[in-house]
Amino acid sequence: MPKIKANTIERNDHNVSRKLISPNALKVIHRLNAGGFEAYLVGGGVRDIILGQQPKDFDIATSAHPEEVHKLFKNSRLIGRRFKLVHILFGREVIEVATFRGSSVQESSASSKQSEQGMLLRDNVYGTIEDDAIRRDFTANALYYSPKNFCVLDFVDALNDMEHKTLRLIGDPEQRYREDPVRMLRAIRFKSKLGFSLEAKTGQAISESAPLLQNVAAARLFDEVVKLFLSGYALDIFKDLVDFGLFTSLFPASAHVLESHKDKEFYLAFIQAGLSNTDKRIQQEKPVTPAFLYATALWPEVHRLWQQKMAEGEPEFPAMQFASQAAISAQLAYITIPKRFSLMMKEIWEFQIRLKKTSGRWPKQLILHKRFRAGYDFLLLREQAGENLSGLGKWWTEFQVKHPVPKALPREHFRSKQGRRPDRSKRNPPPK
Repeated sequence: MPKIKANTIERNDHNVSRKLISPNALKVIHRLNAGGFEAYLVGGGVRDIILGQQPKDFDIATSAHPEEVHKLFKNSRLIGRRFKLVHILFGREVIEVATFRGSSVQESSASSKQSEQGMLLRDNVYGTIEDDAIRRDFTANALYYSPKNFCVLDFVDALNDMEHKTLRLIGDPEQRYREDPVRMLRAIRFKSKLGFSLEAKTGQAISESAPLLQNVAAARLFDEVVKLFLSGYALDIFKDLVDFGLFTSLFPASAHVLESHKDKEFYLAFIQAGLSNTDKRIQQEKPVTPAFLYATALWPEVHRLWQQKMAEGEPEFPAMQFASQAAISAQLAYITIPKRFSLMMKEIWEFQIRLKKTSGRWPKQLILHKRFRAGYDFLLLREQAGENLSGLGKWWTEFQVKHPVPKALPREHFRSKQGRRPDRSKRNPPPK
């Protein structure tokens, strides 16, 4: 393949400044340069600065191999087998360093390996900066900045695409999605995050390639979905996932309910309300747990099964336990949900029954439970989506006003009776 030539943008013709770059990233680049290696700030860091945004991460591409980078930095660690990378640690900040990638077909199988479907299982073939540029996913992520000469290198006409707010996949979209189907999710995320439109072929190939997501490791998809829904643009992203057929590959049971159930409009409104609420919390810098996101995405199937089991004569709580376990077990074939989150999801769902207990001592006990707030918020979403719960949300809202929870509670408030340690001093008094 003939070498591509970079368009070099001089210092006075771009807005990338060292003042906007992490000092630690600059240190890494300078030390790599001093060691005789090429090194550039690359990807989202350069892209965001050019777009006038504040970068969250600063990634570096270099001609040094991972072992050579690791040798230069005592505060580094080698990670990954599929893609070898180096993480250089500066307190809580992590600078990611990757070696220039080469063509995945130009080396032996020891460095590169593909599945029968064409997905890259291992890709540690190294090359030049020109090779690296065309191996990147989108043109907007293929800009290189050198603090050595203050120039930006553009090998793929990225600046033109960015000027026209176009997200374009580098190379043949169908092949690139086949190599790594997660690129489809990244395309949807960047589309909303950057406010870009998808280039025609880049978008069309997603609809055709959506089933390829089923070839991706279920554990990897958990993190990718969290990135989507914690981006601050979850509602827009969800709509695109549905339109491009990706939601079906990620959450097939819920997607089936949204497509064919008699109450599909309610379930759709519920998910949209949940994701809209998530976007607001992100904007307000409030915490959002992945458990709540996944509880929202799976609720259509959980609710369907719950209602079905009760219609068959199953009592309410056992019916919910069955529905929760069945929905999560089926989902695990597509996305691995860590147990700490799946247990939390079950508690949120079961709280939809517990919150019906509004008499006697129950309300004051429930309001102290560690899952009360998540269960209550979930209840409000159900009402917001149009479900008739006989004013239950309003009742709990007013109850909290009348009975505010102290900011600091004694630890015994959060211990179950079974979890409390017996007071052995009373049972076995010391000898006199």
